Amino acid sequence: MSALTVSQDSDQNWDDLVRYWEEMEWPEGSKVEIIEGVITVSPVPAFRHNVIAARIQRRLYSVIPEDWGIFQTLAIAVPSRPGMLIPDLLVAPVRECAEAGSHIRAALAELVVEVTSRSNAGHDRVSKPAAYATAGIPLYLLVDRWAPGGPTATLYGEPKGDVYRVLRAVKFGDPVQLPEPFGLTIDTGEFPVD
Repeated sequence: MSALTVSQDSDQNWDDLVRYWEEMEWPEGSKVEIIEGVITVSPVPAFRHNVIAARIQRRLYSVIPEDWGIFQTLAIAVPSRPGMLIPDLLVAPVRECAEAGSHIRAALAELVVEVTSRSNAGHDRVSKPAAYATAGIPLYLLVDRWAPGGPTATLYGEPKGDVYRVLRAVKFGDPVQLPEPFGLTIDTGEFPVD
């Protein structure tokens, strides 16, 4: 199954778009995001996708401060792009997020992780990093199972405008190192491949 886009009135402002996103009854279990002003409905991720996210999450819990959390379904708002994005993993201080309703300000995130699905890999490679960089999220880890040359993991950092600098890029099987405040090496050899 592939992603579905929902067209909206091009004159609609950000608040109206968010209200529609929050109030509409979407298909059970689907992932609903606003990507560059377009509501996108994606099916639930496949098993291998979830295994990768779970392995990264397990490693992250061993190094994050007690007052930080790892969230799998929390949306982050980037109104300047306009985006309401739900990364596969989002690391942020719990206290800062405690007042959140359906979403938090993207600037609260310390790290976002996306694991590509075949149907939405383009969003994870282009639209989402531009939004995450614009919001000033310090680190973005893209685990690209569908990369043209074979599965890769790319760590982006040092956001400037809507662009990140590539800090590390590896093929599956090689380790990827996250800098402080994480100080963590993730073994991509543990990730299942299709």
